Amino acid sequence: MESELLKIYDDQRNPLGVATREEVHRVGFWHETFHCWITSLISSQYYIFLQIRSNQKKDYPNLLDITAAGHILADETIEDGIREVNEEIGIDVTLDELKTVGEIESCITTEGMIDKEIAHVFLYDKLMNLDDFTLQEEEVSGIVKAEFNAFHEFCSGKGQSLQVDGYKLDPSGMKVPVNMTVDQTHFVPNDGPYYEQVSEKIRKLLYK
Repeated sequence: MESELLKIYDDQRNPLGVATREEVHRVGFWHETFHCWITSLISSQYYIFLQIRSNQKKDYPNLLDITAAGHILADETIEDGIREVNEEIGIDVTLDELKTVGEIESCITTEGMIDKEIAHVFLYDKLMNLDDFTLQEEEVSGIVKAEFNAFHEFCSGKGQSLQVDGYKLDPSGMKVPVNMTVDQTHFVPNDGPYYEQVSEKIRKLLYK
């Protein structure tokens, strides 16, 4: 995976060529990713689904993250990124079924990694339940949902905690119920206003 080739860009989004995923994260080149957030209208209330990253992940194991996301490889188009939705969470979706949220910068800096993403963000809004997800266990260890308006307030800094419920897979693959109150430490961190921006853009799409 670290040898995957990605297209890289400078701070002005000028193309610089291609580099390995390892080099991209070590040097801090801007690169493209595909993000898909899933929402569902349940009993007249919108919910948003979050994945729990697998404990096998090198980066941010067990933390809450985008419903499905991944890197766009050097030989792929933005549209090709839709494969991540099926691979990670087992949902078959076509590009025509997605709503465009927009292009949002996502930057995460930790010791040993500078992850500067040009995120192409999409929304899949469909009536679903937790049992509709089939998880790629080496990538995703669970799925939870949160009431969307509470999620929006949480992302905008108006709420310090968020209630989520769903399930997590135990080592044998059995679903263990999850019902807990989370805060920012439970989420993949971000140096910029990614969560605030994406939640506001999704809110406008849902309530337009």
